[in-house]
Amino acid sequence: MSLKIKNSSLHPAGTAVVRKRDLRSTALAAPPLLFLALFFVLPLCVLFAISLTTPVFGLQNYQKLLGDSTYFRVLGNTFTVSATVTIVALLIGYPVAWLLAIMPSRGARILLSIILISMWTNLIARTYAWMVLLQNTGAINRALINIGLIDRPLPLINNLFAVVVGMTYIMLPFVILPIRTTMMSIDPSMMKAASLCGARPYQVFFRVLLPLSMPGIGAAALMVFVMTLGYYVTPSLLGGASNIMLGEMVAQQMLTLLDWGLGSAAAFLLLAIALALYAVFVKFFGLKAVG
Repeated sequence: MSLKIKNSSLHPAGTAVVRKRDLRSTALAAPPLLFLALFFVLPLCVLFAISLTTPVFGLQNYQKLLGDSTYFRVLGNTFTVSATVTIVALLIGYPVAWLLAIMPSRGARILLSIILISMWTNLIARTYAWMVLLQNTGAINRALINIGLIDRPLPLINNLFAVVVGMTYIMLPFVILPIRTTMMSIDPSMMKAASLCGARPYQVFFRVLLPLSMPGIGAAALMVFVMTLGYYVTPSLLGGASNIMLGEMVAQQMLTLLDWGLGSAAAFLLLAIALALYAVFVKFFGLKAVG
């Protein structure tokens, strides 16, 4: 009897039903896949071809990008800012995510609403707000002068410090939300059990809470680092002309200097870095952590 039940799935009628289901699923997935192929994959292929064929066929654009000291400094600025923003955002966002996870539901909703409202506010408006705060006559310098900590304004704008401050503020929601989601799935009884077994608070944190929240930390770090690699508006407004990042360089090469070969190489390099980081993340945390 069990053999008959097991082999019933091999019946022609059952096979036909499975095939119809597969065809239906393929038909539903075809429009979005076609859209991605036409408006994402195809432009990337064209971009890669331009980077190899303009002005002549070869790897000269990539050699120039990685070998010239000016462009290498741009790469250094980009990775320095991205890594710093990621670390600072994690240090600030992790306690906030934990607070949201343990707060009463009403207080958590209010705090979460504040975070989401700041996230939904126009990006340019938020960046200009930081320009007002950080300039020589801004609120921060004025406050420091009024309380006697400094005699003259500090150079808080048109440098990488301003870029890190502005981008950390923008990226905080992208750190808080995935870490909070991971923490909400952690059973509180595990930490209570560790405490009852004699573990001190810092041991509970480092041996229980932190390891269990690593998927959320990894997802947040990946998202923030990849997003900051290609950011354009905030670095261009807060960093000044002498501290450009790779996203600004791509726009400058393509729109101002009309050097599509070098600009395409820089853009494709950004994509390659993002894909490499994604592959590393999937290897360590799996596809479930991405979702």
